[in-house]
Amino acid sequence: MDPKEAAAGRIDALGASLIELSHAVHSTPELAYEEHRSSAALAAALQDLGFAVERGIGGLPTAFRADAGHRGPRVLICAEYDALPDIGHACGHNIIGASAVGAGAALAPLADDLEMRVTVLGTPAEEQGGGKCELIEAGAFDDADVAMMVHPGPHEIVDMPTLAVAHLDVTFHGRESHASAYPELGRNALDALTISYAAIAALRQHIRPEERIHGIVTHGGDAPNIVPKRTEARYYVRARTMHELHELTERVQRCFEAGALATGCEVEVSHVSKPYDRVRHNPKMASLYDDNLRRLGRAAIPAAAMQRSAGSTDMGNVSEVCPAIHPMMSIESLPAVNHQAAFAAHCVGPAGDRAVLDAAKAMAFTVIDIATTPGALEEIRAGFDAARN
Repeated sequence: MDPKEAAAGRIDALGASLIELSHAVHSTPELAYEEHRSSAALAAALQDLGFAVERGIGGLPTAFRADAGHRGPRVLICAEYDALPDIGHACGHNIIGASAVGAGAALAPLADDLEMRVTVLGTPAEEQGGGKCELIEAGAFDDADVAMMVHPGPHEIVDMPTLAVAHLDVTFHGRESHASAYPELGRNALDALTISYAAIAALRQHIRPEERIHGIVTHGGDAPNIVPKRTEARYYVRARTMHELHELTERVQRCFEAGALATGCEVEVSHVSKPYDRVRHNPKMASLYDDNLRRLGRAAIPAAAMQRSAGSTDMGNVSEVCPAIHPMMSIESLPAVNHQAAFAAHCVGPAGDRAVLDAAKAMAFTVIDIATTPGALEEIRAGFDAARN
């Protein structure tokens, strides 16, 4: 049997269980590094499918590695499964995790004939924390020849535009005092944060069109009649490249310093995680994936049409260490978009369920093409080397 037909048949045969897995993850949303049930469910499904599963890799309790095949280049299929605060799986990581299992399940019986080693890598904390960054440092990607995943969204895009991002925790330290009787003895850390917030709002008028700065106050004080001695905020800073991100982050840092200077407070700024790089989509891999989308009856729009709608992902860091793709697959959610509660509902709707199976097939077909197309892997490696130079 043609390997793509075999892969599609395998995914269709497992379709009900893959959709059930997606719904199970969706129904029990867990935040970064706390995805114990979701990680266990995905790892157990892969073990039942014959994979050799190692849990808790890289020092991360909710990360896992599931391997199949004995020889040849290694493909890593990345699974994500963390959710967002309050709105749950409003970025569709339940679909990402289940489709990764499906692609792995389709490829495992073919791995030795294709002379490819297949790994489904459970990567926690994409929304906050950068699990892939930690796994890179732990060596989980050292033997990867290619890596891929598919992300659900409102549109179909092969080379989904992304931005580099820095995640900043900011703490202002002032001096408490009675807010009415002895205000002159206080140093108001909330004023410091408020001035910084206004300075950043002014800065936004003078940054590049695609750059982004956004944040929230996570602690504003303890009581109205106490001059706030400590306030905290979390900010994300985004730019096209790591160099531009560094430049913009320095400008944002000066806004925080201005608030501290104006109020007589002190400020601490720390990185929550390693910055995420932009995704460098490998041209050959993206071309093969696009061909397979068409085989599935899907048609992608140009990435340029979505340039102002870019997000960020730690898959960008993966694309710096091995050839990778991170396409977006439509779940027909409009007007709902990622990180809206309405989008979470679409992630277990009919189009979301279809995306679980189509994403699994598109990834499996792409791996088959890499394995069976003469010179494909060499072209992929050449494209990767060219992008880094």
